[in-house]
Amino acid sequence: MARSTFSAPITELPKANVPLKGCTAYLSQGEDHQIVFWEFSEDVEFPEHSHEAQWGVVINGKIDILMEGEMRTFKKGDCYYIPPGVKHSGRIYAGYADVTFFAQKDRYKTK
Repeated sequence: MARSTFSAPITELPKANVPLKGCTAYLSQGEDHQIVFWEFSEDVEFPEHSHEAQWGVVINGKIDILMEGEMRTFKKGDCYYIPPGVKHSGRIYAGYADVTFFAQKDRYKTK
């Protein structure tokens, strides 16, 4: 991956074990939530899934999210919200970076 969007102390956080190609994810673990700092070096499709509430802000690039039958594109500076239990899928484009809050303490494990 090219130079990271993030710097210390973010890059010193544990890496999250995420099953998506070209992804680097730094995990900040809370008592009842997780915050993930994402970077993608290549385009990737993510399959339909659901989980607890998710809120994110796009730092670089763009992401397409299909949620409740509607495809929406989010770009640098945009925020998105996925309510708990809502099925969603989409496409993340190379160069994408964001910060995501999951209202779930065990969404991801560390590598």
